[in-house]
Amino acid sequence: MRGSDHSPWSATTTKTVSVCSLTDVMSEQLAKQLDEESNAFPDFPDVSVVLDVGEALDTDSDLMLAQMLQMQFDKEFDTQLRTEEKKFNGDSKLSISFENYRMVHPYEDSVSSEDEVDWQDTPHDPYKADKPMTTPRKGFTGKGKNITTKHDEVVCGRKNTSRMDNFAPEVNVGDGLGMDLKLSNQVYNSLKQHCYSEQRRSSRLHEKKEHSTAEQAVDPKTRLLMYKMVNAGVLENINGCISTGKESVVFHAAGGSMEDKAVPNECVLKVFKTTLNEFKNRDKYIKDDYRFKDRFSKLNPRKVIRLWAEKEMHNLARMKNADIPCPEVVVLKKHILVMSFIGKDHVPAPKLKDAMLSSEDMKKAYYQVLHMMHQLYMECNLVHADLSEYNMLWHEGKVWLIDVSQSIEPTHPHGLEFLFRDCRNVSTFFQKGGVSETMNPYELFNVVSGLELTGDSEADFLVQIEALEKRNEDHVQRRGKKTYASSTSDGGPPLLHDEDD
Repeated sequence: MRGSDHSPWSATTTKTVSVCSLTDVMSEQLAKQLDEESNAFPDFPDVSVVLDVGEALDTDSDLMLAQMLQMQFDKEFDTQLRTEEKKFNGDSKLSISFENYRMVHPYEDSVSSEDEVDWQDTPHDPYKADKPMTTPRKGFTGKGKNITTKHDEVVCGRKNTSRMDNFAPEVNVGDGLGMDLKLSNQVYNSLKQHCYSEQRRSSRLHEKKEHSTAEQAVDPKTRLLMYKMVNAGVLENINGCISTGKESVVFHAAGGSMEDKAVPNECVLKVFKTTLNEFKNRDKYIKDDYRFKDRFSKLNPRKVIRLWAEKEMHNLARMKNADIPCPEVVVLKKHILVMSFIGKDHVPAPKLKDAMLSSEDMKKAYYQVLHMMHQLYMECNLVHADLSEYNMLWHEGKVWLIDVSQSIEPTHPHGLEFLFRDCRNVSTFFQKGGVSETMNPYELFNVVSGLELTGDSEADFLVQIEALEKRNEDHVQRRGKKTYASSTSDGGPPLLHDEDD
């Protein structure tokens, strides 16, 4: 190329600048002349301007063409890199970014709106406060009076504030650096330990919800059992939750059909919660029950829940054989007990506590409860062990007993104590209900059990009950080891008999 072409590789042309006076410098004619000379040699155009405009300038500069080609190559490389990134990550929750390998910075690559990256995704956050400077390896900075060690209160406080960024994402730490917050070591360590404990607790709760029945909800395994009942035709559909208790959740369902027995039009599903917290304090109702004592000791804690459902089924079968008003068992599937619905048109019968009864109905209910307690003890060989106005329903002019999963036999080591507690609850409720014929707990206990215990106070009465329970327990142990036969032909629970029978 010739020098006149003004090529970057051409020889440099040296121009001699003449010396002029101040008057010549201030003249407009000289200014115009200098402006024309500067326009004769235009500056090298900016590559970014060329790319932003998107138009190719008419130029003979090989350097500019090379830079433009390099920029186009970088763009194609970044496009390919983003494609590989999407292909590599796929639908995974955890993704890997190739941002650091891009050739063009996000805010420089603004040709396409699809390629723009939010500033929060860039490695350098322009709005984020700078982290405090750390002390060098020697442990101090400055000299003389201005020396600052790594134990300085202000330095440590700012460093502790910056370390909060390492907490779990769900912990909202705020903008402590922006407000120049200084946390002491004690406060920071407490926050760190709290976050660690909360993270572990959250993991445990999540695991419990995945493997246990939550309140007004069911875990996947329980939901699958319920779906199987619907698919098998035992139930037409499951409508929703009726009530929630400490040990179970009750759902309303429309009855279907079974080959061997009739299914009521309206049913309830009693789903025993598979969380163990509510059952830890209720082991005494089942571990000392002679019907389930051997099996209880061999089961793991989660399978004990199924034992509760089975126990309620057996107790209801005994009560049904004695013509005591109670729900009828339809089917038992692990920890789900399907029973007949006590109520009408999706409306459950009210509890005796909530039923608005007249004085005549209240008196009628009292004598019915008295008769049922006597039947339970004498004919069914059972003690309800949790009898109160909350576990009795008023339907069709009579009282119905529910929730008998904790019911035990009188031979239980605490059977008579639980019977006395039931008598106390019943007497207290009907006395407040205005039934003048209500017996006191001591009289009611003797009428139901057929015993003739006396006592001036509740403490004396309980002492006699404990002594009687002790004699009964010794008598049972002297009779030798007990075994249980299979279920009776009428669907009742296994019956206790001697090994020699």
